[in-house]
Amino acid sequence: MFITFEGGEGSGKTSLIKEVSKWMIENGKETLTTREPGGSFIAEQIRKVILDNKNVDMSPKTEALLFAASRIQHLEEIILPALNDNKIVLCDRYIDSSLAYQGYARGLGLEAILKANNFVLGHMPNYTVYIDEDPKIGLNRAHSRGMTNRLDNETLAFHQKVREGYLLISQTYKERFIIVDGNCDMKTLVERTITKLKDVLKW
Repeated sequence: MFITFEGGEGSGKTSLIKEVSKWMIENGKETLTTREPGGSFIAEQIRKVILDNKNVDMSPKTEALLFAASRIQHLEEIILPALNDNKIVLCDRYIDSSLAYQGYARGLGLEAILKANNFVLGHMPNYTVYIDEDPKIGLNRAHSRGMTNRLDNETLAFHQKVREGYLLISQTYKERFIIVDGNCDMKTLVERTITKLKDVLKW
């Protein structure tokens, strides 16, 4: 099974995935946790270019294609082998990030992003957990960590557009999107997410 986790900057995805993986392992499931951009050696090199604060002049099209390149490398090298080994793959971001960030917020269009990611469309997630949080809260949390990247440093208006994009995409892919209210502390977020996963997984 392939489950992705989506949300704005500072939404708590990384911490949430750790707790969901722990819950699954306690239920006898074998999991693999990974992330995008990155997740493999080559994909992590691409990640550095995408998120480097010095690359402020990066074209939105270049950004979109770098994400797509990182994704196919990650998919072929990490995700598909794990799925073939009957592991549950928990991934921090996947194609919906590109649709929300580059397709919607950058204005490239959802169709353009789907075309750029044509290689991965045959390997969509079974479920996508979307943490819906006020972008202002998430950005404050991201900046409080002390190390921000190029996307963290985008304007609040941009991150509000990202949230709009996610909500639009969630309506298009209702069958796999699990929306969790993220305007809460981590303990509550974990409880809300696991409750919703129990409903769909029937564990």
